Amino acid sequence: MNDKLLLINDLPGYGKVALSAMFPVLSHMGFDVYNLPTAIVSNTLDYGKFNILDTTEHIAKSLNVWEELGFSFDAICTGFILTAEQVKLILEYCKAQKKLGTHLFVDPIMGDEGKLYNGVSEETIAYMREMCGSAELIVPNLTEASFLAGMYEDRTEVTFEEAEQLIEKLRSLGAGSVVITSVVCGGKYYVSCYDANTGSMFHVPFEHVDVRFVGTGDIFSAVLFGRVLRGTGLRSAVEYTVNVMLRLISGNMDTVDRFKGIPLEKNLDILDEEWVKYFGE
Repeated sequence: MNDKLLLINDLPGYGKVALSAMFPVLSHMGFDVYNLPTAIVSNTLDYGKFNILDTTEHIAKSLNVWEELGFSFDAICTGFILTAEQVKLILEYCKAQKKLGTHLFVDPIMGDEGKLYNGVSEETIAYMREMCGSAELIVPNLTEASFLAGMYEDRTEVTFEEAEQLIEKLRSLGAGSVVITSVVCGGKYYVSCYDANTGSMFHVPFEHVDVRFVGTGDIFSAVLFGRVLRGTGLRSAVEYTVNVMLRLISGNMDTVDRFKGIPLEKNLDILDEEWVKYFGE
């Protein structure tokens, strides 16, 4: 139960996003968690003022030291990667680790709501396609899936057929299982999935709560990655994760400052309660 898990994502000084959101979730789930920050950020970007420290040099030097020390991990989960140079560095490392039997899960954080984040270049997208092609599970949102696939980039709503076309395109890159979050079909919300282990395509509906907390995508990925690593089938893992997210969001609606994210530490019991409710153990 103490699998060594490496998280590669940015690290905020203030706010429960990225590493600050994933670390408590996966530690609570019993993993031995390590991290490699792609950037150190003063606070979540929604506050309007922030400072970002590019850690590319630190990444390169850390990976060299880890290689000399013979460090390895049972699984690697990647999130926000600041530059194309970083994607290239991390991709090379992940490919080398995969040859040793390491699981690779990718959350290709690049944009949302039909738009790419500032600074995301075509070169970054190209490297991220290659990163996704090396992963056994990828978790893009609809915007990221569209830009990776080169389809429907200007759309915030698709049909089920179009969502499945996106999945097929992402699979053609080499990705194993695919989970596309925040898919809007006919005004309703779904998580659209392909399970490489069963060869099945499916869409999991979820209740959309009309409130925005930062970091929910990071929490979703952490919960899902953790459950899959524990051997839960993809459909059950997605359904469980959707239920956890609904409780985390709806149970914190009275939070005044949503820019700092969901107060995870006092809500981690929800992961256990939903597991018992869903699986009865």
